[in-house]
Amino acid sequence: MASSLAIHGGKRAVPEGLVKPWPPIDDVDRKMVLASLEGGQPTYGPNYKALEQEFAQWSGLKHALFCNSGTAALHMALVACEVGCGDEVIVPAYTWPSSATCCLHHNAIPVFVDIDWDTMNIDVGRIEAAVTPRTKAIIAVHLHGLMVDMDQVMAVAARYKLKVIEDCCQAHGATLRGRRAGSFGHCAASSTNNNKCLSSGEGGFFMANDDALFERGKTLWYFGEHRPPESGAGYHAYGMGWMYRSTDLTAAFARAQLTKLDGYLARIRTNALRLQEGLADVPNLILPVVPQGHGHNYYNYTIRFDMDAMGHAADAARFRDKLVKAIRAEGVDTGVWQGWPVPQMTAIAGKNAYGRGCPWACTDSAVSYDLDQFPVAVRHCDCHTGMTMPLRPPNGPDVAEAVADAWRKVLTHLDEVEKIAD
Repeated sequence: MASSLAIHGGKRAVPEGLVKPWPPIDDVDRKMVLASLEGGQPTYGPNYKALEQEFAQWSGLKHALFCNSGTAALHMALVACEVGCGDEVIVPAYTWPSSATCCLHHNAIPVFVDIDWDTMNIDVGRIEAAVTPRTKAIIAVHLHGLMVDMDQVMAVAARYKLKVIEDCCQAHGATLRGRRAGSFGHCAASSTNNNKCLSSGEGGFFMANDDALFERGKTLWYFGEHRPPESGAGYHAYGMGWMYRSTDLTAAFARAQLTKLDGYLARIRTNALRLQEGLADVPNLILPVVPQGHGHNYYNYTIRFDMDAMGHAADAARFRDKLVKAIRAEGVDTGVWQGWPVPQMTAIAGKNAYGRGCPWACTDSAVSYDLDQFPVAVRHCDCHTGMTMPLRPPNGPDVAEAVADAWRKVLTHLDEVEKIAD
């Protein structure tokens, strides 16, 4: 009997060419990028300045500084919050490494808190237990486009006089009670990496409402310089500074994409709803949860497999990889976003970021990264997969339906999945 699954020779559920690439490029993008290219101001030109103003207004914040990555923006946020050598920063155990390594860039110590199973965000009920006299800040990561319960985070921060940094790198347009991500904490970081909902190839924003805080963070942007770019560089380092500036050309692309971002987000949410409906009765899947009052942007539509129900609790990661192979063969671009909790990553677990054990040994830190502290993050790592591109414009509900068909096909042929080679 012939196999049904494409990985074994069956017909693909998602036809070749059905899924269109991201981001969509049109004449708006071409016109703005070409104008920048021909404008004679390749670094801090008119698009750069305009983009900062427009994104700040769109986000509901007073200040936005365009930089070369979300990682750079996180580093600026730490400096803005006066995090220093040996200070501890609370970070979720499951996130992109930059949410933690930005602390190491400034000789601070990341302290991890396990995640909540339903939301995949930091377990806000466990934050307070992680606070010590060394704690200086909390990084609240709005993972995959779903916001953290910021009311609870800000309440803990207020009790212990901590600063809160919102990592909004995946959360463009995500909301909590109608307020956009980035508008709750003391400052925020965002990304315009190519796969983000707002794309410029590479880039990011450091954001804040407080004037003094914003100016402190800004010192890292251009070699510790205090003078505004348009006044001419004074070539004087007033403090530690990096080169985190981007270009007017990149800003022009981001500006063009920003004009379409609200439409993009509406389409993504429509597609996600259609996919959610199509997967509702597919066996052995754990679908994304959106708590009341939250607006998800579905940057990454993350699905978990019920390994207990499938009889693969003991080899969850191994069998998950087989399922991913099968689904990808059906034409669905899905994959494992992060296969390890951040405390397990070498730069963290080895406690030797700068050599000679620094910053841990340099500050006599006794912080533990034992994985037994993060059982939910470990479990999540072993059983998840996520999708971005199938839900993005110009793709519509027809693509979402085809993707749902692919998942249904694979999950109802587990006997064939078992036969896939490791």
